[in-house]
Amino acid sequence: MKGKVAIVTGASKGIGLAIVQALVAEGAHVVAGARSSSAAIDELVADGSVTFVAVNLAEVDAAAALVSAAGGRVDILVNNVGATKTRVGGFLSVTDDEWLESLTLNLLAAVRTTRAVLPGMIEAGAGNIVNVASVNAFLPDPAVIDYSAAKAAQLNFAKSLSKEVGPHGIRVNSVSPGPVETDLWLGAGGVAATVSAASGVDPAAVAASAVAGSATQRFTHPSEVADVVLFLAGDRASNITGANITIDGGLVTTL
Repeated sequence: MKGKVAIVTGASKGIGLAIVQALVAEGAHVVAGARSSSAAIDELVADGSVTFVAVNLAEVDAAAALVSAAGGRVDILVNNVGATKTRVGGFLSVTDDEWLESLTLNLLAAVRTTRAVLPGMIEAGAGNIVNVASVNAFLPDPAVIDYSAAKAAQLNFAKSLSKEVGPHGIRVNSVSPGPVETDLWLGAGGVAATVSAASGVDPAAVAASAVAGSATQRFTHPSEVADVVLFLAGDRASNITGANITIDGGLVTTL
């Protein structure tokens, strides 16, 4: 990927950071978008391989700021930004504002950023878009009911768009991770801690139960998700579009 320009959203930590690092290792220059930077991103900025842009992807103008920082040329877009809150109070506890917040960050952010990069990709006759979705798109969970719905919509969006832009040389694919070893799951205020506070079960036990039903019985590492993204964004996947690759250690048992 030497010489290619990529945008990665939600790039400062977790899966996003791993994707940035993987792209840089293959020679790409990455425009990394997130609300705030991190020590790892700052190191990459210092060596010239990353341009960091402080943006709130829930805001309408964030996508334009990322494309501007890329100089207008974008070869690869990775829509990684997303967030979830565990709804321990059930469906009736989720307000309209919370639904809108989830739909904005987990769906509309990808829609807007994709809209911003597409004209340039169409003009170039080439481009790769990879959306980081979730197994919750097809493994609905009432504890993350709004997140599940948003990710299902994101998968549908990617599949639909792939049919439209394929003739322009643009591929659109998705990656759906199961539980990943990040702060979203294991950090303070993450899923394990939230469920623990509501149930009285130890956070470690909550985390263990999340992967107990998988074949590998472990969390996916962020770098493993990044490897799948790297493959889909590269030339070795040149005839793959509209696809969704699940990386969950066998958690989802249906075809």
